[in-house]
Amino acid sequence: MNLRERIDTSPMSGYQWLIIALCVVLNALDGYDVLAMAFTAPGVGSEFHLDGGELGLLLSAGLMGMAAGSLLLAPFADLFGRRPLILLSVGLATAGMLLSATSGSATQLALWRVLTGLGVGGILACTTVIASEYASRRWRGLAIALYTAGYGIGATVGGLVAVTLQSSQGWRSVFLLGGVLTGVVLLLLAALLPESVQFLLTRQPRNALARVNTIATRIRQEPLTSLQGMADAARPTASNRVGDLFTAAHRRYTLLLWVAFFTLMFGFYFVNSWTPTLLVSAGLTEKQSVTVGIMLALGGTVGAILYGLLTSRWDSRRILIGFAVLSGVAMALFISATATLALAFAFGIAIGMLVNGCMAGLYTLAPSMYETQVRSTGVGWAIGIGRGGAILAPIAAGALLDAGWTAGTLYLAVGTLMLVCAACVALSRPRSATGVAVAAGV
Repeated sequence: MNLRERIDTSPMSGYQWLIIALCVVLNALDGYDVLAMAFTAPGVGSEFHLDGGELGLLLSAGLMGMAAGSLLLAPFADLFGRRPLILLSVGLATAGMLLSATSGSATQLALWRVLTGLGVGGILACTTVIASEYASRRWRGLAIALYTAGYGIGATVGGLVAVTLQSSQGWRSVFLLGGVLTGVVLLLLAALLPESVQFLLTRQPRNALARVNTIATRIRQEPLTSLQGMADAARPTASNRVGDLFTAAHRRYTLLLWVAFFTLMFGFYFVNSWTPTLLVSAGLTEKQSVTVGIMLALGGTVGAILYGLLTSRWDSRRILIGFAVLSGVAMALFISATATLALAFAFGIAIGMLVNGCMAGLYTLAPSMYETQVRSTGVGWAIGIGRGGAILAPIAAGALLDAGWTAGTLYLAVGTLMLVCAACVALSRPRSATGVAVAAGV
């Protein structure tokens, strides 16, 4: 068997789990960044005298940067390697966080938020691929689930840190700490993160054999004697352009994946941004609605890990479809359940678990849809299109509420979108004959 097949079928080594842990930390940076901005928004708005619309644009700046990073930076990882792009992206995020702390105006802060988001978008496109490629077939679902759970961990820590720090040191200290922590992570990555084995085998950059064998030794695999023939067997006819995602072999799966990511991220960000406000309108007190919001976050962390554990025994695609269908049903019933507080808490936990489990599932599925040479491009663009849904969700929900929609109608509509996501996943199973990687082993 070749090295890729051995990684798929062998027990996971400590070094492989270390790589997964680094990816979890990188995703936690996303969570810290998003929640840090949300919690510091009142202080920022007060200092710069911003109205609601201006503050909303500032909150969206980071998400816009993330979308741009996923779309624009990801293709370079397929040309020059996952590791260099990750290091560059983390460097951009570090600079963006540190510069945010020095902002003298809302315009400057928005610019640095876009820069931070650009880095985070590039990180997410590559770390999803790295985590997937270094996990064995049996534990790939759990590895991606742990990676996904990193967002919730970073968000929780980011929120707690923001509340504590800004009360004594001001909102700038939150970004300063984030920049310092991101810089420390950059140093750890430079020392510990390897290049993608699959990239080295197929692209064969300078000293590829020596680099592959160093990695093979670390993951307790026999070294290779030659790379001859491996590049020719795997090299595609296209040349790492976005257009490669629309060749005959990829077109259908690319479009289905884009719709799945868009609908899922729309639902994810709708639930996380609007639930407390809509629950108040449905009759809960502000304190009760915040508690349900916490239930969503806690359920999300559990749900991502639960998804991963289930995939170690059963087909990951079917579990993802099940999670998506159940999340749609739960959303449709959610508002009617608020008549009983305990039931509202239970539904909050369930929705958080299911939606985050879906996110873990799509992150697991996406790399399996593409060969090595277009994998980061494919994943990056899918995440970037999904970020469009994330940006649109809060804006669309607000506009629909102004147009007279009720909370129950909104949740029913978003629940329907989750069913669309499930349908796209069901239709996106690649045909092995096309050369597209199958879900069982990227």
